[in-house]
Amino acid sequence: MDPLVNRNLTAVTEFILLGLTDDPVLRVFLFVTVLCIYLVTLSGNLGTIILIRASSQLHHPMYFFLSHLAFADIGFSSSVTPNMLVNFLVERNTISYIGCAIQLGSTTFFGTVECFLLAVMAYDRFVAICSPLLYSTKMSAHVCLQLLAVAYTGGFLNDSSFTLSFFSLLFCGPNGVNHFFCDFAPLLELSCSDVSVPSVFPSFSAGSIIVVTVCVIAISYVSILTTVLRMCSPEGRHKAFSTCTSHLTAVTLFYGTITFSM
Repeated sequence: MDPLVNRNLTAVTEFILLGLTDDPVLRVFLFVTVLCIYLVTLSGNLGTIILIRASSQLHHPMYFFLSHLAFADIGFSSSVTPNMLVNFLVERNTISYIGCAIQLGSTTFFGTVECFLLAVMAYDRFVAICSPLLYSTKMSAHVCLQLLAVAYTGGFLNDSSFTLSFFSLLFCGPNGVNHFFCDFAPLLELSCSDVSVPSVFPSFSAGSIIVVTVCVIAISYVSILTTVLRMCSPEGRHKAFSTCTSHLTAVTLFYGTITFSM
């Protein structure tokens, strides 16, 4: 029996992340690769935040939400990457029980905030293109703060459903998580207690958020497409589409990753 995987009935105090390799050569390669990607992610998002904050020309709702999207992306990547890099260095693939709970909660929180912010940014583009005369009213500073509060509140509530469900689970072995970080689905497979109830609330919470945000994005872009196709000027169409390209790319990458990981 593998000594790293505890199969007795004692309480699990740490988890083994089986998604990380034991090959020393591959560890070095992955460490350098992941570190470079992480540094690029950090510098790009920090640069975005600083540029938006420093430039008065970018003090608009779209860039306001973009700065918070960059912040959420930093939080999400920082929830997973540092622990992964440390494991590569010290040649171990473990994470403590509390560390796993923190990682699960933080990835859920920041991932949910990104979900809401992408939906809010789609709504912002909808108002800007479909109701330009009402833009300053519908996207006032007060409204922007309210939408931001909804995003962070949604992140907190979804995070709470996952974290509380995790603490309600009993782990008595094995302790090998079939992933490279503490994701909820692989953790459920390791629980030696009944998972029927603890699995319901996170699934309902996450599923509801994904459905609602995807619907907001879809309805917004269907309305945008309808409005743009009615424009007589080719230049107007090109300008309208160009303002949505970067957001559509972010939406495709984000939800594509979620779909791939399910």
